[in-house]
Amino acid sequence: MRARYRSACLCRLHETPEDLAALQELLDRSYARAGPHLLRIHTPERRLTAEQVAERLTGMCLLALATAGEDGRPIVGPVDGVFYRGAFHFGSSPDSVRFRHIRTRPQVDEWNGLRGHRLATCSPAAGTY
Repeated sequence: MRARYRSACLCRLHETPEDLAALQELLDRSYARAGPHLLRIHTPERRLTAEQVAERLTGMCLLALATAGEDGRPIVGPVDGVFYRGAFHFGSSPDSVRFRHIRTRPQVDEWNGLRGHRLATCSPAAGTY
């Protein structure tokens, strides 16, 4: 299936070799910290390389973005996201509730709802934001 997908993909990657190397490091670190349950259900042959991730995440996509309110409860809302140079980018108004939450508590979680896969838990402090 991977070979068939690659041959059907005529997309142009925007990621530089440095972007792909950084993304691969992030993927490898995340996989190294995976718990036993994830390692049982997500076997090494199912892993994607950074290049394969970038090939699949082209164009605009709908993300469900979770931020935390003042009381710590998650607040989830849709954002248009673009995967570019090895990371998701999204926007909102500077005076929006979402950005107020992010300025106060920068850890966010995103879900790529159209493609059905959880992609990342992001934190500016960890360099993944």
